[in-house]
Amino acid sequence: MKRLLCSPVALLLVASALIHQSEAIMFRLQPNMQKCLKDDMQGNQIVAGDYEVTGAPGQKINYVVRDSKGHILSQKEDISKGKFTFTSEMYDTFEICFISQVPPTHRGIEQDVSLDIKKGIETKSYEGIGEAAKLKPLEVDLKRLEDLSDAIVQDFALMRKREEEMRDTNESTNSRVLFFSIFSMCCLLGLATWQVLYLRRYFIAKKLI
Repeated sequence: MKRLLCSPVALLLVASALIHQSEAIMFRLQPNMQKCLKDDMQGNQIVAGDYEVTGAPGQKINYVVRDSKGHILSQKEDISKGKFTFTSEMYDTFEICFISQVPPTHRGIEQDVSLDIKKGIETKSYEGIGEAAKLKPLEVDLKRLEDLSDAIVQDFALMRKREEEMRDTNESTNSRVLFFSIFSMCCLLGLATWQVLYLRRYFIAKKLI
């Protein structure tokens, strides 16, 4: 019985560990080129990112973050190392682009870009929350597990909502395809009937039948 009772807690601990093991994305940016990355964000969710760019004489890299409607959420020019944070108002997709700019008088070289993006509870510093509220380590862990469970419930609710939307779309598409098929069959039957009657009248007029 104890093993069964501890199982959900163990699962939450494992999930918490997996969530907090975020790995940075690293790529090389060609001179005078840009590279964009896309990701999803939920409504009222905090998105934070850490970036670092290797320096190159006479070159600079800018970044800009936009949502699916083209609204700028964050941007900065001539970056080297820093952070950005923004909050989403609704479920959407955001795009972060890194743009390399090299003067015509310089011979450009590749630059390495490192990006680490965190969302939701990943952005919270529970050590700082524990110190501010004077919580014990166990209470901090319980707070982390509570937030993690809420995030999991929200993710499942979002997945269910998207599944319902996809199901409604599939049902609507199937209904339209069925009606179109019936309409096509009726048109073909009508055309075949008209051809038979026309040929019959033609053969009667020519006294072939």
